[in-house]
Amino acid sequence: MSEPTPELTEGVSSPPETATETAPAAPTPKVRSRPRKAYTGQTFVPKGRLPEPARKWFLVDATGLTVGRLASQIAPILMGKHHPRYTTFMDMGDGVIVINAEKVVFRGDKWNQKLYRRHTGYPGGLREIKARDLLAKFPTRILQHAIVGMLPKTKLGRQMAKKLRVYAGPNHPHQAQRPERLVLDTLRAPSRT
Repeated sequence: MSEPTPELTEGVSSPPETATETAPAAPTPKVRSRPRKAYTGQTFVPKGRLPEPARKWFLVDATGLTVGRLASQIAPILMGKHHPRYTTFMDMGDGVIVINAEKVVFRGDKWNQKLYRRHTGYPGGLREIKARDLLAKFPTRILQHAIVGMLPKTKLGRQMAKKLRVYAGPNHPHQAQRPERLVLDTLRAPSRT
């Protein structure tokens, strides 16, 4: 390359040759930065092919528990949200066995007011049943309907729902899974008499 011409170098100042010729430097403005966070909040994303997670089974006694409050604590366990390895697009949840489903309670007068609706698929095929009648006919469906309704409405949600077992009485055939008793922080309602 060629050397710079004199007209290009006129505007450029040359560095001072002695320390006495330097002018005091202007203070540089400080750039405000955000405070650093200790926790970044990053989501765990598994890499590669993962083995099937080791699933635990929990046993829940539904005696005297409110349906919605109980369901809102069982659904995250089926999804796996209680694990630090929770991933939204994988089934990382554990299994739940619910016993004494016939002893759940509703607040207020929902036993007479709450309706469960379904449709047969034919014209005029809307069927309604009160909660009181559904409990007498199918005691496990009230709790199962509430819990499955809180799971995702996808193929993954249907896979999560298969890990739920609801029984009307105190007996269950899942001793081989060695379920751990799960104590929920749901308040027990006053007993029905």
